[in-house]
Amino acid sequence: MEYFSEKYDVIVVGAGHAGCEAGLAAARMGCKTLVCTMNLDSVGFMPCNPNVGGTAKGHLVREIDALGGEMGVNIDHTFIQSRMLNTSKGPAVHSLRAQADKKNYSVRMKEVLEKQSNLSLRQIEVLSIRTDDNGKVCGVLTKNGAYFKTKTVVLATGTYLKGKVIIGDVSYSSGPNGFMPANDLSQSLLDLGIELRRFKTGTPARVNKRSVDFSKMIEQPGDKKIVPFSFMSGNLNRSQISCYLTYTTENTLKVIRDNINRSPLYNGSIKSVGPRYCPSIEDKVMRFPDKEKHQIFIEPEGENTDELYVDGASTSMPEDVQIAMYRTIAGLENVEFLRTGYAIEYDCINPTQLKLSLEFKKVEGLFGAGQLNGSSGYEEAASQGIIAGINAALKSQGKLPLILKRSDGYIGVLVDDLVTKGTQEPYRMMTSRAEYRLILRQDNADLRLTELGHKIGLVSEERYEKYLKRKSDIEKEVERIKDIHITPKKEVVDFLNSIGSSELKKTTSLYELIKRPELDYFKVQPLDVDRPELGEDIQEEVNIISKYEGYIEKQLEQVSQFKKFENKIIPEDIDYDKINGLRIEATQKLKKIRPMSVGQASRISGVSPADISVLLIYMEKKYREKDL
Repeated sequence: MEYFSEKYDVIVVGAGHAGCEAGLAAARMGCKTLVCTMNLDSVGFMPCNPNVGGTAKGHLVREIDALGGEMGVNIDHTFIQSRMLNTSKGPAVHSLRAQADKKNYSVRMKEVLEKQSNLSLRQIEVLSIRTDDNGKVCGVLTKNGAYFKTKTVVLATGTYLKGKVIIGDVSYSSGPNGFMPANDLSQSLLDLGIELRRFKTGTPARVNKRSVDFSKMIEQPGDKKIVPFSFMSGNLNRSQISCYLTYTTENTLKVIRDNINRSPLYNGSIKSVGPRYCPSIEDKVMRFPDKEKHQIFIEPEGENTDELYVDGASTSMPEDVQIAMYRTIAGLENVEFLRTGYAIEYDCINPTQLKLSLEFKKVEGLFGAGQLNGSSGYEEAASQGIIAGINAALKSQGKLPLILKRSDGYIGVLVDDLVTKGTQEPYRMMTSRAEYRLILRQDNADLRLTELGHKIGLVSEERYEKYLKRKSDIEKEVERIKDIHITPKKEVVDFLNSIGSSELKKTTSLYELIKRPELDYFKVQPLDVDRPELGEDIQEEVNIISKYEGYIEKQLEQVSQFKKFENKIIPEDIDYDKINGLRIEATQKLKKIRPMSVGQASRISGVSPADISVLLIYMEKKYREKDL
């Protein structure tokens, strides 16, 4: 029996990484918010690898944090190992990665939601989305019969929509990790005219620590100097738990090849598309037949558990094959399973059905985030969650949406890629996807985005004051070293010779001296006797600004050119059928995507530079006609 329960400004369906960020963002912006989850134990849950960050993903977490999100703060409270990746390369691709205590991460995130003002957290299943006569969202109906009125809804359903677990020839209806699936909501989305598709992801077995021989593996300790994800965390000092590296053997490959006909991936049982950049072990073996061995990382799932995650050995092979295969890996000869690896299929959408705000084009007030939108990964989900939550809140407040451009951050790249280009497989963020990665570094995420987060009411005053102090300290130190003039006197020449740097011919600023390839802000300290005491993050930022100034300026020039097209807004009511000279494919794609700007239009597959020229001429003609 249906009954009216309560009215909210924003309702979030799902409490995974996307749902948590969406709910917290909306509530912190002053909206009365309801977060619905199938099971309260699944709030902020990590059904796959319990880690946050990594290459490019670390950038996303820093940007979520800079906007006022929770993921960075939460992992800083609950990590058991922290490492900075790609340190041998330039600062643009440095990426932080932390192994989480799986249970503690979820427990703390749930606690944050429970204590957040303006936010209600409920264990309740949403069956359908209701719209009014104008096609606008007006409420949701739950399995218990409660009807909640709302102005906006954020769908953050993860892998729960008609979830189906597959292990060899065994398959059954299930959400991740044994949680219940959501089998009814998909039909409601179809009834609203939303196109659905099936994607797949997978996870490896979890094994018992007591059955692992670590003496045959290579220890992977955490960094001695811990770099926090959140700009709010300050210095972190914590004992860390090691991970371990091992390898498959010839026997591993033999077990897989001998049983490949039993693999759901190869016998036709799985028809959905899986993630390209996180393939199963059987897929790696078959796709790269010349590779003699594959890396396997053994990673702890927490401080108070013997469960270990076997990273690199994701599989949906039958259970008996999994056990036989794992026992051929060095150090796992006597391994005992705690959980069997599996693949999971689920309903998701074609993300080209969304606007850049992540609002559905067909259903006003309905937003999508996370794996529902065709992405993979906790960080990608959380990034979309915070944007969807922000824009749902702004929508309910009658304000314009927040649109992050590709030049604003990795989050802008992620959203634009999904919405403009779509994806035929689970999307993963990579540094190579960002054209402007030299200015979109993880270290300067707050300098790029915190002002924006404060403007929309998401960044707290405490965070904002800390940001202003950091920004001021960086600017003052850059100006200070610009004003220090180094003369070619004997002690300076001797010092430069001692560190393998060429002689100084004329007086120069310390700022310019740092630009020498062999020098940096830290190495020239003996020439800077009055250097103030500054945090390591401030010093590193000053070093990057000094050393890479020329490259950064060139990239800023590219951004300036990029923004010329991004700022050319296409009228919402434009009729592409009336534009003479557009190719048929371009007309069809433009009508489907409905790009917001000429810049976005230029990135649509099937729209050529010639089509963009025709579009620009048409728009200019229309503007002139209006002036007349």
